[in-house]
Amino acid sequence: MQRFYFSLDISASEYLRYYQGSARRVLVRAHDARSLSIPAANLRPFVTSAGVKGRFCLTVDQDHRLISLERQTP
Repeated sequence: MQRFYFSLDISASEYLRYYQGSARRVLVRAHDARSLSIPAANLRPFVTSAGVKGRFCLTVDQDHRLISLERQTP
């Protein structure tokens, strides 16, 4: 397993593109400078009226398949 930590600050209006399906993946830069491409649907549990904001931990298996995505507490 590998863990990647990253921060997101996506406004509600910007996330609407992902929700409507015009964009399917969110590109982020992990804290270790690696680029990650995350299916936008995996962020839905974290959407608020302000959008998607916070620090996250993405866990993947050895084949780079998503195991979990969790928001980190401050």
